[in-house]
Amino acid sequence: MPSTRTIKKQIKVDGVGFTLEIYPAREGNSKTEGPFWEIFPEDYHAALFAFSNKDKLNKLIKQKFINDKVQGLQ
Repeated sequence: MPSTRTIKKQIKVDGVGFTLEIYPAREGNSKTEGPFWEIFPEDYHAALFAFSNKDKLNKLIKQKFINDKVQGLQ
């Protein structure tokens, strides 16, 4: 069953649009897992940008969105 606490947000990085989905931490078999996230490009240009700038996107998402959003749910 999907979590109803999934956070969806429209973001722009260097003028390129993405949809960010954040799945908060969950209890696993032996420990807490997550949080997890996915980004979905708005178009072909955004997909190419994401492919070329994967590390930059991951750092930005962790800094600006993951820590703030997940802490707000707790």
